Amino acid sequence: MKKAALACLLATGFLLPAEPDTPVEVVAGGAKAPPALGLESTADEVLRVCRAMLPVRPVELKGSLIRRNRKGIVSSEHDYRLVMRRGAELSLLTIRLMRHGETNEVASVTISRKEGSSPVIRLTSAGSAEEEIVGSPLARVLDTDVTWLDLTFDFLWWKQAAYEESREGESIHGQKCSVILVKPDVPVDGLSAVRLWVDKKTGCLMQAEQVGTDGKPLRRLWGTRVKKFDGKWMASVIEVETEGVRHRTKITVDGVTEL
Repeated sequence: MKKAALACLLATGFLLPAEPDTPVEVVAGGAKAPPALGLESTADEVLRVCRAMLPVRPVELKGSLIRRNRKGIVSSEHDYRLVMRRGAELSLLTIRLMRHGETNEVASVTISRKEGSSPVIRLTSAGSAEEEIVGSPLARVLDTDVTWLDLTFDFLWWKQAAYEESREGESIHGQKCSVILVKPDVPVDGLSAVRLWVDKKTGCLMQAEQVGTDGKPLRRLWGTRVKKFDGKWMASVIEVETEGVRHRTKITVDGVTEL
């Protein structure tokens, strides 16, 4: 398997399911991906395989959000600490955001999601004692290209999923993919769907693209590098790009700890 093909996006944990030179079978927590990816697999079944690859145990990630222009010049950089906990009925993310190299928080965020409902995003900014409910998952994280939807990967739970047959077999990093269009269960202003490229062999989510109400792409994210953390291969660099702007944001994963 080519190393470039391993930049697999698996929710906020960014976990890769296997060693880079072995077949991709083992997923996060030691479980095996459901053997459901056959010719007759439905789009819903493919999403189920993607969800099965998410970290089962609580995990903390630390890294940076780096916005830069097309020449590579950095315009802003923030550090983050992210804790993800998944349960049978409730998923929870807590995120602390700091200016790069500093310890004082500029914002702290809690994102909770109950089964069958949209995520609730609670934001507390530095210097404010009041908690703010973020109204849209498309709201930006600080001044980056990253949205809260990018961090929650909530679209993996949306019920309206269908193959885009006209794009079937498109390749990402040399891997042939099934292309799936998923529509939000609850309307999201400015968003009609999210397009997913899923490796046909492994069920790895290779790329995601938000689609506007006019059918045009809004934002795209994909993995570019991998690194081994505590014996597990993970995507350590994720790129997020907004259409029509002259900058993009890089998400780095510098450390991972199981809690």
